[in-house]
Amino acid sequence: MKLNNQVLIVEDDETIRKELKILLCNAGYRVVEISDYKGVLNQMKALSCDLVLLDVNLPETNGEMLLQEYRKNCDTPVIMLTSRVTELDEMLSMSYGADDYITKPYNPSILLLRIKALLKRAGKSEEKRFYHDIDVNVARGELCKNGEKIILTKNEMLIFNHLFERQGQIVSRDELMTLLWDNDEFVNDNALSVNVSRLRNKLCDLGLSESIETRKKQGYILL
Repeated sequence: MKLNNQVLIVEDDETIRKELKILLCNAGYRVVEISDYKGVLNQMKALSCDLVLLDVNLPETNGEMLLQEYRKNCDTPVIMLTSRVTELDEMLSMSYGADDYITKPYNPSILLLRIKALLKRAGKSEEKRFYHDIDVNVARGELCKNGEKIILTKNEMLIFNHLFERQGQIVSRDELMTLLWDNDEFVNDNALSVNVSRLRNKLCDLGLSESIETRKKQGYILL
């Protein structure tokens, strides 16, 4: 990963844009920003950046549709910024090509960790990743086998990727809860169980019915 990575901010709220710029500059990143949203797609393509923070709601266009067009020519990592929180929104953003999805108000520390992780991952973008006979595309949130493609939500991919990187090791529920939810709101412990259950079902659809094992009072392990 290059030092002093350059991050592009595409956020129409001036206050949030300034806060993001200060946060990123203090963390050692170079920052460029777009404040004129006429021809924003061409501006994004012309700017040399290593990662994009893209707001879903922009004055001249829809951020998700903009991302879809951007993805036709550019594979730069993109984190969507939004105040919407439904699973459908997550799936739409990931299917349009988002690498991650974070809600506002965001946790600055978590956002920096997500940016760091994506930049590290992008530095290994040429490496093929496989889980058994499944092609894993973390950037696009996809699992593929024999031409069949399964799209994971952001949370499902975060869980899978974390378990994948620790394959054969027990990962605690607390560790996964911290990874998934980046705000101070109370989260029902059952929400993690629901996400793991959905991930299991999708893996089962690809022929891996017993890939995630529950270890009572300990956590989960990817076999």
